[in-house]
Formats: sequence, structure tokens, C-alpha cells
Amino acid sequence: MSMAPDGITPDTKDWTWVLERPCADCGFDPGAQGLADLPRLFHDTAMTWSEVCARADVRERPAPDVWSPLEYACHVRDVHELFAQRLRLMLEEDAPTFANWDQDATALERDYPSQDPAEVAVALIEGAGTVAGIYASVTDETRSRRGTRSNGDEFTVESLGSYHLHDVVHHLHDVGVARP
Repeated sequence: MSMAPDGITPDTKDWTWVLERPCADCGFDPGAQGLADLPRLFHDTAMTWSEVCARADVRERPAPDVWSPLEYACHVRDVHELFAQRLRLMLEEDAPTFANWDQDATALERDYPSQDPAEVAVALIEGAGTVAGIYASVTDETRSRRGTRSNGDEFTVESLGSYHLHDVVHHLHDVGVARP
């Protein structure tokens, strides 16, 4: 069972449906961009996240059971790192299975609320740049390579990119920012 940060209910939803239809909450449409768009979109969202990290209210939770903008930024930073690892595995190995990642345990272990917003912004931008570079290296021959999440969900490199982008965009929506 996942341990969540103080007052936060763990998110146990299966979000893979966002690969098939638009997200009613954030407006993300999986068909509105392709693999070639990902490097630019990860750059643009990282710049927006850096603005979020500079907000005066960055440490304030809008409700006791909702992450602060800083906590969401920490999560997005870690998501970029995780997806870079998974993407590398997919490009280097045949059909890898990804280790489970407990985002709530990570939030506790890394003590998201106590992190420095400026440092988080820099690390988030660097992480977005790293993963954007990996997506930019994907070719027509490698875009369909597969990987499987520990729960059995299978992704191609292309669908992993869309799933990854939705996570970043959705959390911008969570902190009250429209998609760049």
C-alpha cells in the first residue's frame, strides 16, 4: 500500500485511457500532437513550470488534500527523470518491463514540501531537456519499440511520449495554468 504525503490521498487511477481520448479535465488531446512535437512541447511546458516555481504561492496547498504547486513541480521533475529512464530502456532493450514507481513514496522520501523552488525549476528544465533530447533521437524504426509497465500496460515509444506529455500538461492544469 502506498504511503501518501500528509493529507494526500494516493492516486490509484489508471490514466492510460488518455491515449485514446481527450482528457475532460485538462483538455489534453492525444491526437493533437505527434512524436516529433514532443521535444518542443517538453521545452515549452518546462518554461511554464519554471514560472510556476517562481510564484509567491508556490508552497501553498489549495486544500489540505491537494499538493502545492511546488509539490506538483517536484513530481513533474521526477516524472521527466523516470520517463527518460524508461525511454532509454525501450530504445536499448527488447520489450523491457519497467519497475513499479510509487509516486507517493517518492514524494515522502524526497520531502517535496521542503525543496527549494528555484532548484526544482532548474532540475525540472534539465530533466525536460534530457528527455526531449531522447525523444528527438527516435527514428521511424524505433518509434514502435515496446515496453511494459509492471501492471501489464504496454506502451510503444510513441504512446509513452503521449502518456508522459499528458502527465506534465495535466499537472499544469492542476496548478491553474493553461497549457502553453
